[in-house]
Amino acid sequence: MFAVYKKELRSYFTTVIGWVFIAFFLVLAGLYFMIYNLLNGMTDFSYVYQGVQMFFVLLLVPVLTMRIVAEENRQKTDQLLYTAPVSISRIIVGKYLALITLLAIAVLIVSTYPLILSGLVNGVATGGETVDFAIAYGATFGFLLLGAAYIAIGLFISSLTESQVIAAVASGVIMIFTYLMSSLAELLPSDHVFIFWFLVVFIIVVCFVLNFWIHNVWVSVLAGIVAEVVLVVLYLLFTESFDGLLENFLSSISITDRYTSFTLGIFDISALVYYISVCFLFVFITVQRIKKKRYN
Repeated sequence: MFAVYKKELRSYFTTVIGWVFIAFFLVLAGLYFMIYNLLNGMTDFSYVYQGVQMFFVLLLVPVLTMRIVAEENRQKTDQLLYTAPVSISRIIVGKYLALITLLAIAVLIVSTYPLILSGLVNGVATGGETVDFAIAYGATFGFLLLGAAYIAIGLFISSLTESQVIAAVASGVIMIFTYLMSSLAELLPSDHVFIFWFLVVFIIVVCFVLNFWIHNVWVSVLAGIVAEVVLVVLYLLFTESFDGLLENFLSSISITDRYTSFTLGIFDISALVYYISVCFLFVFITVQRIKKKRYN
């Protein structure tokens, strides 16, 4: 795993990918730092990460992760993954950790900005305002967790295709949805009838995805029938509980909403566990996806 990690990390700095990613990230962070903290005199550094977040999620992560596995699939070098003496799990984890290190380098540089801001604040009259380092570095830590979760999602999407363009576009679309998840949930009807039919359609879509994954029509159909029956029973027994269910569910699994507590200087254990779980889940299913191709 360590050999794969070193190879991948070295490749980012022997090509332009790593340098461009770090440079673009620093340009965005510097721009928002100048606008929020220097020009407007705000001492809350978390606004910088909130400004960077949209571009990071919708642009930087899809571009960064689009080639990580898709390029292997396109060049057919993925066959080496199946025959390598190192397990597929170690190879994927090595690739993933290289991406996380690249992000950590960029975030580490930006983490010096609160110190610069503190020096500037102490050097001028600010009416008693100071830089809250708990908020600044809480937001920094939270952003690193947020980035790790999105990179894991991008890694999985990259494993589904041979085209880097398709991987980037698919990642962008999915990440737009996760970024706007809470806002979209508020726009949807919250009555129980709509929720019921939405779940009916959702189960059908999941069955199609399951069939694509396991290539077994009968198992997919059986799973769909069981799920639909359970849904109908639950709806008949707890009809009123379906009101607002979709909005509450989407808000509870929203990746970006979990980041909010860190911007307030709160070390949220539940958010930490959530982000680690998302990272583990998508790295795990990426490994399983590649193993499945080997068996086929």
